[in-house]
Amino acid sequence: MDAPAWERYRGYLTLLARRHVGPDLAARCDPSGVVQQTLLEAHAAAGALGGLDGGRLLAWLRTALARNLADELRKARAEKRDVGRERALEADLERSAARVEAWLAAEQSSPSLRADRNEQLVRLADAIASLPEAQRAAVELHYLGGKTVAETAAALGRTPAATAGLIKRGLQRLREVLHDPE
Repeated sequence: MDAPAWERYRGYLTLLARRHVGPDLAARCDPSGVVQQTLLEAHAAAGALGGLDGGRLLAWLRTALARNLADELRKARAEKRDVGRERALEADLERSAARVEAWLAAEQSSPSLRADRNEQLVRLADAIASLPEAQRAAVELHYLGGKTVAETAAALGRTPAATAGLIKRGLQRLREVLHDPE
């Protein structure tokens, strides 16, 4: 039996979720658990999701992820639910998704090009997830988080030179993985 269509987006959703769980909350909020909850909801809504194309399915999954992530972060912070914060998180998730997509291509309008871009998103997210932890964190903070090398270094507790090396090695590895025909 084939895996459901949304299951192939697990790595992509995990990448987005990790971007929004800071180091201060990592021990109390597991991004992979939030992604699992999102995929369970997709499974429960399988009938409604079955006819969606890749772009609409991704939009549905990002919205569900934002809602689940907001709930988990709220619990982790033990604060009252703030609808404004939840909407801000959803908008921030969309910006992160846009940064990931900007890595791949400019405006692509035909359905086949959009499907190809969705496939590339999945491959990129999986490739980023395969990086060693330090390289993954550096690449995510710098490229997906829009942080400078100095800001990334401060967040990782490393020197700017060491951080630049992590980013460089991470990008080299991504190029190798993404250009491999397998």
